[in-house]
Amino acid sequence: MSKPPLLDLPGSARAYTLRTARGDFAVHEAGRAELGTALLVPGFTGSKEDFIGLLEPLAAAGHRVVAVDGRGQYQSPGPRDEAAYALDELAHDLLAQAAALRAEGPLHLVGHSFGGLVSRAAVLREPAAFTSLTLMSSGPAAITPDQQARTKLLIAALEMLREDMPAVWEAMRAQEPDAALDSPELTAFLRARWLGTVPEQLIATGRVLISEEDRVAELAEVDLPKLVLSGAVDYAWPLPLLDDMAQRLGARRQVIPGTAHSPNAEDPGATARALTEFWAAAAGDRPEPS
Repeated sequence: MSKPPLLDLPGSARAYTLRTARGDFAVHEAGRAELGTALLVPGFTGSKEDFIGLLEPLAAAGHRVVAVDGRGQYQSPGPRDEAAYALDELAHDLLAQAAALRAEGPLHLVGHSFGGLVSRAAVLREPAAFTSLTLMSSGPAAITPDQQARTKLLIAALEMLREDMPAVWEAMRAQEPDAALDSPELTAFLRARWLGTVPEQLIATGRVLISEEDRVAELAEVDLPKLVLSGAVDYAWPLPLLDDMAQRLGARRQVIPGTAHSPNAEDPGATARALTEFWAAAAGDRPEPS
């Protein structure tokens, strides 16, 4: 899971509820859309807080930045129904969020990990809604076999103990070798986020991670500037897989040195620079989204 470098919002940012045609979503927002708007979509077990480190540098560069909790994720409500978290449903949610932002100028979409799969599905459904797509630490299809095995164990635990999420949390943390290094404040946040997420959301999205098909050829047909961004190592989708995906997409490829699966949290400064450079080029190549 991603671990935010900060837990408090910067003074220039605000937390509020984004109201859309498909329900309400908790968001963090910073900046003014001098150069455009960025919509940031978190991954499996994640939340909008994973992007806290990006808010100030992206806002300072002239962008309105909006990070969102998806349906049933941390502070966004969601039903106790696995069908509500099918990938297509989440893609429709994302399009509704984009519409509700009423962005003036370019609208850049950034999906981290599982959020990249949701973002891809949204772009395939309605490419004209966005100016660019960034897939951050998000690969072409299902996660690697070893990560599939770990995710299957988590899904099984959730299916058995979905009414006792604290027990699943304790078991999961016991398997994490670096958990003892987390500060008390970070540990409390991670636990609150876990308990705030609807178990059916985790079950359904975990199943997507272990079964998603390769849709790279389909996405390559979409005339949209694309960036494949990752850390220097990745356990969910190894770098050779991401390199190949970028080539197949005709996408820009960017590696953030010294980071792993969450460059947005591990080196937000370098990640923000990579994003703003890409967005500047993308906005010059594309008309504003309709």
